[in-house]
This record gives sequence, C-alpha cells and structure tokens, in this order.
Amino acid sequence: MSLVINTNVAASTAAGNLNSSNAMLQKSLARLSSGSKITSPADDAGGLAVSMRMEAAIKRTDATSSNVANANSFLQTQDGGLKTSGKVLERIAELKTLSTDVTKSATDIANYDTEFTALKAELTNLSTNTFNGVALFGGGSLSVATSEDGAQSLAVTQSNLATNVATITAGANLAAITTTQVSTAITNVASSRAQNGAESSRLGFAADMLATNRTNLEAANSRIVDVDVAVESTKLARNNILVQAGSAMLAQANASNQSALRLLQ
Repeated sequence: MSLVINTNVAASTAAGNLNSSNAMLQKSLARLSSGSKITSPADDAGGLAVSMRMEAAIKRTDATSSNVANANSFLQTQDGGLKTSGKVLERIAELKTLSTDVTKSATDIANYDTEFTALKAELTNLSTNTFNGVALFGGGSLSVATSEDGAQSLAVTQSNLATNVATITAGANLAAITTTQVSTAITNVASSRAQNGAESSRLGFAADMLATNRTNLEAANSRIVDVDVAVESTKLARNNILVQAGSAMLAQANASNQSALRLLQ
C-alpha cells in the first residue's frame, strides 16, 4: 500500500467504525434509560404502530371494566331496594293476618291500617329510587358493553317494582287486599331479585374476561416495546468496548502517516 499524506484511508475507516459503534452505544444507553426498545419510530415502525393500537385497546378495556363495575353497583343497589320491598311486603302480610283476628277491635284494626298506609307509601318511594340519577326500577333495560370494542353487550333490567306491588299499593286498607295478593306480590319481587342475581353473575364473568384480556394485551405490548435489560446490558458492554477500541485505533491511524516525515528528513 502506498505511503501518502493527503488521504488517510485507515483513519477514515476507523472513524466510520467509531461513529457506528458510538451510535449503537447511544442507542443502548437510550433503551436502558427509558426501559423501551423503541426510542424512535425508526427502531421498529411496524411494532410502534401495533403497540399504539394495543395501548388504545388497554385504555378502552380499563374504561369498559369501570363501566361493568358501575353496572354491577347499579344491580346491587337495585337488589337492595327489592330486598327491602320484600321485607315491607312480609310485614304487610303479617298485618293482614293480624287484622283478621276476631279478638281485635275496630281501633286495633285502624292502627294496623295506619301502618299499612305508611308501608304502601314506602313501597311507592322505593319504586322511584335512582342510582346516580338513573332509575333503578321502571321496567326498561340498560345496555352495558362487556368488550372493549363494544361488540358484546349485556342488558341490565330495570325491574318494574311498581307493577309487582300494584295490587297492594292500590288497596285502600287491609280489608281491601287479600293474602293471596300479598303472596303474589312477594313472588313477583322474588322473581325480580332472581333476574337481578342472574345479570349480576353474568357481569362478574364479563369483568373476569376483561381482566384476562387486559393482562394478555399488556404482555403482548410488553414484548414489543419493553427492553430486555439483560440482553441490552450485554450490548451496552460490547458497544462500550468497541467505542474505546475504535478511539484507540483512530488515534493510531492518524499517527501512521507521520512515518512519511522520516523519509523527508
């Protein structure tokens, strides 16, 4: 190889290798300091796009899980109202039976009717209860999304409590209702509670599926964007050595042309 002064090929090659090693070292430092394999879109353009979609799906899953939990709270509150209504009806049934006692005077029966009137008012109040402004009862239904993409949903029933107990609340006094009517009203409320329980159970399974889906979305996204610290640390050590070696070799390459000065002495 010719001994020249104007062009130092060895130094240019060493400088190129040093720049490449330094770029890899900086990339390893960026990955380890950020914890992410993708520190710029150029690192993995396709993976970045997939990761963004997965992160959006995770956010939607969290929101859907919150909605499902709120719907379950709605059902639990509704069941509380139905349970209380059942207890009110049980007391009305007891009053009806007591009022038929032949030893009770007209005053006694009037006292029973006073309590009956108060209990009817309570049944009416219960049928108009709301949860965060949404009617607990009324006979309609509410659609609750159970998947993050909204493709799956579940109908939550707004039990028609007023209709279930209509024969009781329509009675002017205990004499105007029958034991059979009270029993029927209790059966109606019990059926509403059974419907409530079935829907609450289904929401629970939906919540479990959302949690599983979220866990696996996070795992898949992690494989795309999270840096493997052990692997990247090994690369960091290698690149660090290459940078130091490259710096030393560049210094030697720059000094190699000085041998031409000896020929000119």
